[in-house]
Amino acid sequence: MRILKLAGRRLAASIPTLILILVGIFLLLQFAPGDTVDAMMAQMGGGDAATAQELRRFYGLDLSIPLQLGHYLWRLVRLDLGFSSIYGKPVAEVILERLPPTILLMTASLSFAFFFGLVFGVIAARGVNKWPDTMISIAGLIFYATPSFWFGLMAIVVFSIYLQWLPAGGFEDIGAVQTGLWRTLDIARHLVLPTLTLGLIFLAIYLRIMRASMLEVLNLDYVRTARAKGLDETRIVTRHVLRNALLPMVTLIGLQAGTMLGGSVVVESVFSLPGLGRLAYESVVQRDLNTLLGIVFVSALLVIIVNFVVDLIYARLDPRIAAEG
Repeated sequence: MRILKLAGRRLAASIPTLILILVGIFLLLQFAPGDTVDAMMAQMGGGDAATAQELRRFYGLDLSIPLQLGHYLWRLVRLDLGFSSIYGKPVAEVILERLPPTILLMTASLSFAFFFGLVFGVIAARGVNKWPDTMISIAGLIFYATPSFWFGLMAIVVFSIYLQWLPAGGFEDIGAVQTGLWRTLDIARHLVLPTLTLGLIFLAIYLRIMRASMLEVLNLDYVRTARAKGLDETRIVTRHVLRNALLPMVTLIGLQAGTMLGGSVVVESVFSLPGLGRLAYESVVQRDLNTLLGIVFVSALLVIIVNFVVDLIYARLDPRIAAEG
């Protein structure tokens, strides 16, 4: 019950944050030159003033900025994200079409980075100042220092062009009609390279955090007491050390959910994935304000949900959090 109360308070506290994010993004976009109608008229090769005025009236751009903001927030209360000028249909439909690739990419990348960061961090801590620790630390530094787009391009060159093992881009093979298990395997093949590209940087962060956390916990009094009792080293690590050492890793997942969403913009552009990141780039180029604000809204909701789940896991791992709450 204490955990649920704590989670409810955290969830309620995130609502003002979401509103502030939307208001801030809305006001910042007003300072950018041009608007949705200007971008549409440029694509059409020009047009008369009457057409431009009618379009601005249709999209509500003829109103003052406070009125536009008020209308947008009122539409959000009714779960109406507006109309997309690029695709000619409601923003909610556009985002729902683009959301699955981004969710799959984020989930796969985060799972890959967390699992192998945990494993390599434990190995490095167990062999501190020895060759496994040195090799893992060097690899982590290389992964962290290398830009993600370079990883993606090199992965396409090696695995798609030279070896021809994996597809160079896309979400699935549009030339073949597949269903069920075969379609799932095809999507998984297309996501291998984007997952590695996005996950390697976070893998480097997680293994360093896990290594430092393991070294700190291994020197605590209760671990020395367990060793003095004659417990096996593997049991000490798995039953006593690992649970406490995981706390910084779990915290980092919530903090980096937004960073991973931002990194997906580059990865989705490199691998031509039809996700939210690529849609955000297209919306900025086309000055589609409704679509861009809808992406920010959905992205903020995803980050809030991830942090909500992280709070529950954290309180489960460390009962003191729920007790203090």
